[in-house]
Amino acid sequence: MTMKKCAALLLVGLLAAGGFGCKKKEEGGAPAASGNTVKIGFLGALTGDVAMFGKPTLEGMKMAADEINAAGGVNGKKIEVVEADDRGDKQEGASVTQKLITRDGVAAIVGDPTTGITKVAAPIAQKAQVVLLSAGATGPGVVENGDFIYRDTLLDSVAIPACIDYFTKDLGFKKVAVITSDNNDYSVGLSQTFRDAAKGKGIQIVADEKVKDGDKDFSAQITNIKAKNPDVIFFSGYYTEGALIMKEARKQGLKANMFGGDGLFSPKFIELGGPAVDGSMCALGFSPEQASPTTAKFVESFKKKFNGQEPGLFDAQGYDAVMLLADAMKRAQSNDPKVFKAALGQTKNFEGVSGTITIRANREPIKTPLALLEVKKGKYALKAKVPVKMD
Repeated sequence: MTMKKCAALLLVGLLAAGGFGCKKKEEGGAPAASGNTVKIGFLGALTGDVAMFGKPTLEGMKMAADEINAAGGVNGKKIEVVEADDRGDKQEGASVTQKLITRDGVAAIVGDPTTGITKVAAPIAQKAQVVLLSAGATGPGVVENGDFIYRDTLLDSVAIPACIDYFTKDLGFKKVAVITSDNNDYSVGLSQTFRDAAKGKGIQIVADEKVKDGDKDFSAQITNIKAKNPDVIFFSGYYTEGALIMKEARKQGLKANMFGGDGLFSPKFIELGGPAVDGSMCALGFSPEQASPTTAKFVESFKKKFNGQEPGLFDAQGYDAVMLLADAMKRAQSNDPKVFKAALGQTKNFEGVSGTITIRANREPIKTPLALLEVKKGKYALKAKVPVKMD
């Protein structure tokens, strides 16, 4: 066979396989919409230790998409939620993000619910010029990745100062023991936020202990904390370690309860901790109790869809994320992320089911109210709704 014939056959093969243009498509991101759909990707864990955050986020997203599609879609197209399981693993999170963009052609990604994986995914989405909106990441270092990166969750930097004011004025707390999981980005950031917010508020940090995600034995840390007799234990990590810490605390006779962020909000926290976690509190951006009309309607619809089950924080924030994206697309009259990202950044007083949301100039959300939940008799119950200043 001549060289000319070989070249001709190679050219035909490349054209048939779509070989030309592939590299360019991967670098710039896939088309924002194709056919009659606009695709929104889900990035989160459906298996593994943090699936309790990912699964409800996806539930909320699908519910929002169904409602939008039943009302005619967005800009003449139906929303299609494309899901994948990153298993709570950073490397897998990066791989899933890349696939959602280059293979599936999503216009936006909702996720990951955790700060650590969001920080891995954000630079990938930014480079591809695809909007990434996290419905759970509350720690620092997220939106700083670029102008395509947003989130809709109540920030630690907003929630923690509001909680500290409530603790000192209403509960009389003065001495706090801090425990940080130092191989968890979310935990490290949240602990530092607490330390910074506690300054000048009459709070004394009497112990500052370190643990790691995956640890099982917390006897040494609790022994040290017990000697300082704190009013409350602030744990900035996730529910698995939180439950085991409280079991050890009760075993050693420590009476102080635990307080943390949304990392403690999971039925697994109660299941693993049992009576040891009664009295524990977590700060969230959502509660079905004392609901606004918008939230009450969502709660009613959710119960009908899921056999009487009440929605949680991640259901609500996943739902709001899709609604925010659709609202931005409609206002921009475009499903192209390079166009509708500006409208998303101009969101003001959006009545979400997880609260009233405004996106500030730095692409960070401010939302009100804060819900402080407490474990009572094996269930989360609203302890207080704390207003947040919207300026």
